[in-house]
Amino acid sequence: DGHHEEETNEQKLFKIASELLHTEKAYVARLNLLDQVFCTRMMEEANKGTFPLDVVKNIFSNISSIHAFHSQFLLPDLEKRMGEWASTPRIGDILQKLTPFLKMYAEYVKNFDKAMELLKQWTDRSPPFKAIIQEIQSQEICGSLTLQHHMLEPVQRVPRYEMLLKDYLKKLPQNDPDRSDAEKSLEIIATAATHSNSAIRKSENLKKLMEIYEMLGEEEDIVHPSNEFIKEGHIMKLAARNTSTMDRYLLKFNNMLLYCVPKFSLGGTKYTVRTRIGIDGMKVRETSNEDHPHTFQVSGKERTLELQASSEQDKAGWIKAFQETIDIFQQKNETFKNALKDVEEVSKAELGKRAPRWIRDNEVTMCMKCREPFNAITRRRHHCRACGYVVCWKCSDNKVHLEYDNYKMNKVCKDCYSILTGEGVTEGRRKGILEIEAAQFTDSSIMCGFLQHSEKGGKLWQRVWCVIPEKECLVLYLYGAPQDVKALCTIPLLGYTVEDADTPASFRLSQSKFVHTFAAESEELKQRWLKVIRAAVTGEVPARPETNGGENDGAQEANPDDH
Repeated sequence: DGHHEEETNEQKLFKIASELLHTEKAYVARLNLLDQVFCTRMMEEANKGTFPLDVVKNIFSNISSIHAFHSQFLLPDLEKRMGEWASTPRIGDILQKLTPFLKMYAEYVKNFDKAMELLKQWTDRSPPFKAIIQEIQSQEICGSLTLQHHMLEPVQRVPRYEMLLKDYLKKLPQNDPDRSDAEKSLEIIATAATHSNSAIRKSENLKKLMEIYEMLGEEEDIVHPSNEFIKEGHIMKLAARNTSTMDRYLLKFNNMLLYCVPKFSLGGTKYTVRTRIGIDGMKVRETSNEDHPHTFQVSGKERTLELQASSEQDKAGWIKAFQETIDIFQQKNETFKNALKDVEEVSKAELGKRAPRWIRDNEVTMCMKCREPFNAITRRRHHCRACGYVVCWKCSDNKVHLEYDNYKMNKVCKDCYSILTGEGVTEGRRKGILEIEAAQFTDSSIMCGFLQHSEKGGKLWQRVWCVIPEKECLVLYLYGAPQDVKALCTIPLLGYTVEDADTPASFRLSQSKFVHTFAAESEELKQRWLKVIRAAVTGEVPARPETNGGENDGAQEANPDDH
């Protein structure tokens, strides 16, 4: 009977290997479509001068290398192996050959946003460009899917290998000769897949933006990686003068609200955008209206809307979504003074004439210019050769001759570029007040230091740099690292309850549905934090704790109107 058990396990392993081969064939067909059909056809056209060759190259990135590797190496190897499965039942050794080539995927994923952007620009700009894509898309091989859709496939392929390998390893006996190869492959592929995952999330968002773009009659310019779709739905709008209501549709993004009117067309429901309201400066509040229940008001710079939800729950959902988006937007957009206190900054006059001190990679978890978090593939760390800041590739995409380096061309961030050349870099974004740098606070804080933090009592702990600044002594700022230029979050301490938590040297801050758990390195350190926080939650100005635990009675009442 034991033999029978093993039999089914062997069958399971065979099934996984067959699925790997089957999906690989389909994948190679998809790569062939991208490389040999779309790319080749567009290169031919570009060579005639119809549109720039560079555009085609940048859209298709390194797809031909990916195609060559899979069609000439991986697929034939898998086919050969499945043919001799009876004598060599293993796939770990074959998948290990994939690992040196994962760099190609990193390249493709990194370029993906740019490719989508170019594809959109040129489809809008060049009729012949658009015509070729539409002509290929109408062919049967495309399975009525768009080019963008097919281009997502390489982004999603690496996580697929990871899933199959995990399954395979679950069924593989402990002492199987393929085990160490399979485990090694999984380890490397899994790392690559996590980078792919954030790209997949982005690509799902882009897919949604494309659907909305079509729903709005392809008139609104919204397909852009920085736009993030948040919520949509029907809502009633109250007329200003009389008590009538009208059916409207809201589409909410991280940076704007599209207020739409339904229009009927043969191709299903479509909407026309009546107003685009920016999240910048937007406020949302509940209202009470005798004739209409469940009302609330959204006011932005462009206009104010009096809206009626379908139920209390629906209303609460909208208000919460608006409030969260507004809060995040403000956090990202508030000004922060550019003075890293402990960094000897190069003065504007000396910029490019003197080598800067480089800020170390581990001092920041996000780009010091656009505040996007770094990750290993799509946002790597780069240094500006003029000011020494750590920035992402998007923000270090300029080069200038630097005097201190014998006038050689060097990578610089966009701010240094505009100071050194006197030219503005187009896409400037207004810096905006929660973006205060951690370093600025550290000199003038009531208390600062590392704590472990977990939200909603979850299992996930994160080491954060906590600061209670003198200027805002009732707010606890949480940063990823001491040199970060933007807080991960802020906790306005007033009104929070403080209590001991279950783990040693830990405590809990809670208020309605917000629960934050912190753990200090020692019980003594925890007590020092608690002393400051206990004062702050009651609205008192906390005193700086003495290191030896001495008392300091210089606490004064905070003015409640300051908040």
